Amino acid sequence: MARLLSRLGTAAATLAGAAALIWALQLLAPGDPARRVLAANGVTDPLPTQVAATRHTLGLDRPAYERLAGWYAGAARGDLGSSWRTGRPVRTELTDRLPATARLVAVTGLLAGLVAIPVSLLASASRRRWPDALLRTGTFIAAATPSFLAGTLLLDILVIQAGVGRVLADGSWRAAWLPAVPLALGTAAYWSRVLRTALAGAATAPYLETAAARGAGRLRLLFVHALPNAARPLLAAVGVTMGSLLAGAVIIESLFTWPGIGRYLIEAIESRDVPVVQGFVLFGAVCYVATSLVADLLARLIDSRPDAK
Repeated sequence: MARLLSRLGTAAATLAGAAALIWALQLLAPGDPARRVLAANGVTDPLPTQVAATRHTLGLDRPAYERLAGWYAGAARGDLGSSWRTGRPVRTELTDRLPATARLVAVTGLLAGLVAIPVSLLASASRRRWPDALLRTGTFIAAATPSFLAGTLLLDILVIQAGVGRVLADGSWRAAWLPAVPLALGTAAYWSRVLRTALAGAATAPYLETAAARGAGRLRLLFVHALPNAARPLLAAVGVTMGSLLAGAVIIESLFTWPGIGRYLIEAIESRDVPVVQGFVLFGAVCYVATSLVADLLARLIDSRPDAK
């Protein structure tokens, strides 16, 4: 329980620090926010009184520490402000697009797991032989291939030339597999390398020697003894990866016109919509912390070593 409370406290402190840095984006943004809001509403040449009134509405005439405290209070309630471009609440803009991103992340994780785990097990079972070397070379190439390059090739070969899939994705489960493939390529390579390294370390553990002395075969040693104890670093890798993907696969969503939060971020950056960018980055930080925390707790539950509890 003490360890759990410590992890929760660390997570809360991390989010609090991240929120302060994220809020500072507004101070660093070039130009006058009030003028950008007026321009987004069609007022290209505002009067000084209009600028002053907009600054008062946005709270820009208050001291920075008061605005930060207000933003903290709003973020704690889930109120991330309103978009300067559309006038809609940022929370609404993100939640409207989150299901599409969640579907893409789920399919990506499924594809990556279906590839990474068998590849790691095969590489571990044939360690220091040619299958292991071949699989390691393949994962290195997959990890070094940019997702946008793999996505561009898929669009050109499958969609444009072969007529498989759609250029304009609708965010459905059926359409998710195509943009998920380039994302899963690098993800599977990362996961498989992490799991293979963990399996290699577990292969020299004393408990495996004891199990082998009791008559356990190679497959039992690998699946029953080594794999559960090597799952902890894999879960940590999964937590970090899922957090980053939930925060938006920006390039892939833009390339495949996927209606998720990553593509929405690009639109917000182009229009210098600071509240949206702030809300997006805070959401990404929450995803990172939450998925990492869940992965760490799961790893402690399945890790059978006494010192891991």
